Amino acid sequence: MAQTAVEQTSVEQPGWQFVAARLLAEELYRAAAHNRGYDRKQRAYGDFYDLLQKLTAKGLYGSYLMEHYTETEIRELEASIRPERDRLFHYIGLKILADRYLVRDYDGAVMELPQERFMVIAMHLAMKEKDRLTWAKRMYDVLSRLEVTVATPTMSNAGRPLHQLSSCFIDTVDDTLWSIYNTNTATAQVSKHGGGVGIYLGKVRSKGSKIRGHKGASGGVIPWVRNFNNTAVAVDQLGVRKGAFAIYLDVWHADILDFLNLKTNNGDDRLKAHDIFPGVCIPDLFMRRVKERGMWYLFDPHEVREVMGFSLEDSWGDEFERRYEACVNHPELSRKEIPAIEVMKRIMVSAYETGTPFLFFRDTVNRLNPNKHKGMIYSSNLCTEICQNMSPTELISEELEDGVIVTKQKPGDFVVCNLSSINLGRITDLADLARIIPVQMRMLDNVIDLNLYPVKQAEVTNRKYRAVGLGTSGYHQYLAQKGIDWESEEHLAEADRSFEEIAYQTIRASMELAKEKGAYPAFEGSEWQTGAFFDRCGYTGERWQTLREEVSRYGVRNAWMIAVAPTGSTSLIAGSTAGIDPVYAKFFVEEKRGALIPQTAPNLSEKTFWYYKEAHRIDQMWSIRAAGIRQRHIDQSQSFNLFITPDTNAKAFLSMYLAAWENGLKTVYYVRNQSLEVEECVSCSS
Repeated sequence: MAQTAVEQTSVEQPGWQFVAARLLAEELYRAAAHNRGYDRKQRAYGDFYDLLQKLTAKGLYGSYLMEHYTETEIRELEASIRPERDRLFHYIGLKILADRYLVRDYDGAVMELPQERFMVIAMHLAMKEKDRLTWAKRMYDVLSRLEVTVATPTMSNAGRPLHQLSSCFIDTVDDTLWSIYNTNTATAQVSKHGGGVGIYLGKVRSKGSKIRGHKGASGGVIPWVRNFNNTAVAVDQLGVRKGAFAIYLDVWHADILDFLNLKTNNGDDRLKAHDIFPGVCIPDLFMRRVKERGMWYLFDPHEVREVMGFSLEDSWGDEFERRYEACVNHPELSRKEIPAIEVMKRIMVSAYETGTPFLFFRDTVNRLNPNKHKGMIYSSNLCTEICQNMSPTELISEELEDGVIVTKQKPGDFVVCNLSSINLGRITDLADLARIIPVQMRMLDNVIDLNLYPVKQAEVTNRKYRAVGLGTSGYHQYLAQKGIDWESEEHLAEADRSFEEIAYQTIRASMELAKEKGAYPAFEGSEWQTGAFFDRCGYTGERWQTLREEVSRYGVRNAWMIAVAPTGSTSLIAGSTAGIDPVYAKFFVEEKRGALIPQTAPNLSEKTFWYYKEAHRIDQMWSIRAAGIRQRHIDQSQSFNLFITPDTNAKAFLSMYLAAWENGLKTVYYVRNQSLEVEECVSCSS
């Protein structure tokens, strides 16, 4: 019935999307009533306490919900469920929620309804709060009003027995066989539980390097990339989707040219890895050499360690440049000489053909890292929005004790990203942020303590830093509803104003959590404590100075706080535009499970029509400038895409990359060629 409404209603009347959603909701109500045994004529939603009992008994909900909440409390929460909020969904949003996230029995019959899913998420995230009922209600409200979306793993797994709630995990590989395979095992576990994977491979020796003194023995990084590629394909998350791995390498690594051909259609197929997502770590020095058409030199990281006594990849900024020049001038060190612009051309060719590699401007990232007192950041995650301290896990010993093999490891900083996004499309005034963000930050912070971690080193790191990633969706919708042209100075001013407010409310919320529950363990010596973060951002107003003093006194709960994820599927559920991207088109067709579903930009009307300029028609310099302005207020990064067309020439393309670096962007996600389809990251959708 709902599909018929989709097909028969004019796409020029966007109200059809809500009519079709009402019909689909009615189908869900009838199905749930039949499957749960209550009378649909009497009520749209069944008995919530009865649902919890039944699904817990069937092993579809974790027993912890019933253990933390009494029947009286559950009845009180049931009274707070608002079935009428199902009317906020448009068709595609409700369909995605129903198909992917609502709990079904083992035969695929729908058991849970939309508002019950939101309440279960809220109950899970609030269950260890002292005033859990109050917080569960507040969390439910922001979720059910579609003001906040949670990451796909949280949306799927909250309340479930295997409650892995985090989106992405990042590991650092050391130059040992044990480390390579330890990362392979750890990331397989992460992928099994629905997490996306980022891997930094820059420490691994290059092709032709020595192994135990034997020259030319190493096969380089490409065979290991292919190994990770096979793991991503094999560990397919119960057949729902294959794993997703991003692998990063430094632009000075001797294997970088082969690495840049991993996904292209030319060259030896034995050197390909079509299912991974390559990323390149780029220092300022390389970008300057590209601008001045200077030479670039490639090195083997193992030989650098052996000859120079340091690891080139373990430095950034001025220290990196001193070490790099020392390597260039050392007579005994092997090197490959190539014009920097030629390496950049290889990057551009790959990006034009495949949408990747992602770019990671390492000096910018580390310069702006508020926790550089505890380490450095080598690379990012699958969606390029996470920037947190990283280090490899080390093998201490493997011993036989009473017939049991005991392996001892020193855990490295194994990065975890916990994501949630504010739906700016539902923000009528920035004052709304002061109401929403404290609830959202508490939800994110609670994920850390309530998560089921697939690997122990991830738990150690997450508790050490308590990092979260509060982001946004509905950015273009927000601008369109305000009547702001994307290509305008007004847009740049609004980007500055809105993201400064987001930063203020987020940091304040984290400070209040620290006052209540304690600061993150690594707070001492951070730029949050010293105030250097506030100085660097230019936060000099009276309210900022007050907050700075409070942060110094009480700390903050979270080492990193803001990261803007892509929000592909969850923004569709919320009826908003994705992340910080402009819309692809005002009218388009979404294909879901074989059905072609016509769509429009959110809230398309005579008022908003002219403000929804399509992504590929926008001058990318406006997008880059806006991203640079937002970046000042974002302590991590943003999933920022470049949009090009088949007519974009090499000079214009290069100018975009240079402008991204010069405007202070930390990362560049996909290059979205109008003639190219790229794969969305589901794990980081939030």
